[in-house]
Amino acid sequence: MAGHNKWSKIKRQKAATDIKRSKAWARVSREITVAARHGGGDPSTNAKLALAVQKAKGENMPKDNILRAIKRGTGTIEGHNYEEHTYEGYAPHGVAVLIETLTDNTKRTVADLRSMFTKSGGNLGNRGTVAYLFEKRGVIQVSADNQDELTLFELAADAGAIDLELDGDTFMITTSFESFETVQAELLQAGVSFEDARLVRLPSTFVELGANEATTISRFLERLEMHQDVQAVYSNLDVSA
Repeated sequence: MAGHNKWSKIKRQKAATDIKRSKAWARVSREITVAARHGGGDPSTNAKLALAVQKAKGENMPKDNILRAIKRGTGTIEGHNYEEHTYEGYAPHGVAVLIETLTDNTKRTVADLRSMFTKSGGNLGNRGTVAYLFEKRGVIQVSADNQDELTLFELAADAGAIDLELDGDTFMITTSFESFETVQAELLQAGVSFEDARLVRLPSTFVELGANEATTISRFLERLEMHQDVQAVYSNLDVSA
């Protein structure tokens, strides 16, 4: 029985890994498609597409999948017409939640998200419900390997970045929403390569909860992230404790 239990655990872990990988591939595939639709299918002239392709490779997404996603975006092959939408609401204990989606069926997305909020004890609100609690910022991640911090700081600051800090083995460069693309272009021109670059929502205030309540909210946020249409989930839950 011990061997059976161990095998069952391995199968469950593998299933969980496969689900996460499938979700990651679906998410980045949509990013590639939308980037190609708006900026063309050539990564060398479409920075947003180049980053999406880089993310896909980082998730070990097969080359054929990447090419199909690009072709769906350029219209070479038929594909879904994804639209970007942002949804807002409150989780229990007054935790503000902001969700970014790419969906080909807004009715399905809204119904699913509303159901998830209701079951959690929260509520999905209207536009503007919590957006004012979040600031839109650009975040550019640069590997610290063979990278001089002072040189990178000067490059980023001259380009208009707000801040640079070292997080483990990665430099995190923060920009305003308006200067995000300019900073990217200046760094690329200087020969700096990115691990990732994206617009994010940073909370201006935080809600502090006890360990049990924070754990419950964190699990709810994870369930939101696993939804097929969800690209990113932001909240003002303070999990520093």
